[in-house]
Amino acid sequence: MIRALIIDDEPHCIERIQSLAAELLPEKLHIMAGLADYDEALAAIRQYRPDLIFLDIQLAPDRTGFDLLGELGEQPVSVIFTTAYDRYAVKAFHFSALDYLLKPVGADELVEAVQKQIDRNPLVQTSSKIESLLGNLYGAGKRISIPVLTGVEILKLEDILYCISAVNYTTIYLKDKKKLTVAKVLKEFEEMLTEFNFCRIHNSHLINLAHVKAYNRGKGGFVQMSDGASLEVSTRRKDGFLEKLKRM
Repeated sequence: MIRALIIDDEPHCIERIQSLAAELLPEKLHIMAGLADYDEALAAIRQYRPDLIFLDIQLAPDRTGFDLLGELGEQPVSVIFTTAYDRYAVKAFHFSALDYLLKPVGADELVEAVQKQIDRNPLVQTSSKIESLLGNLYGAGKRISIPVLTGVEILKLEDILYCISAVNYTTIYLKDKKKLTVAKVLKEFEEMLTEFNFCRIHNSHLINLAHVKAYNRGKGGFVQMSDGASLEVSTRRKDGFLEKLKRM
């Protein structure tokens, strides 16, 4: 059974998770306590050493869930963030491979999130994913941070030329001729980057429109990128690509 704490400055949010857990997960999830005060929450984590924390992001006017995690040091604990953040922030959570629940927390979503935690053993939240999330949240529109085996790679969006998929992996091609392969499907990059002048031109290709040097007509055609690469444009994506190109 997973031993958990709920940390949220809104009592009704604590009560919501407690109620759902008691009703739907009585044999899988034990809620040891719900805490609204930052200092009390920090002390409780150190005392009870839970497997899991349901953690709100904004705990006080000048203190956040990220601050709290920073004070824990190397104490192993898994985290499910509870958030009312906007659409872009939700993408950042997803892209950083972190678990989150949108408020108000739904029954099915809670059950699914807890089951994912059970399936992961041991229940340890890696610091690299937290660093990646912070980069994606606060570097919005300027850079993207992604977790890799060695830690976190922080990339300026302007330095990304294009992304090419290979089954469950995506290779990012950069302006300095470096390549970075990530265990994420291209759709995840598309969802994260489309609003920042990136365009999916093929099932396998996502490009930065700022680095398009030329377009060669054809059934679908080909784009010439700033590094000299020639990438195919699929027929069904051609019109959408050309429309975006006109607005450049």
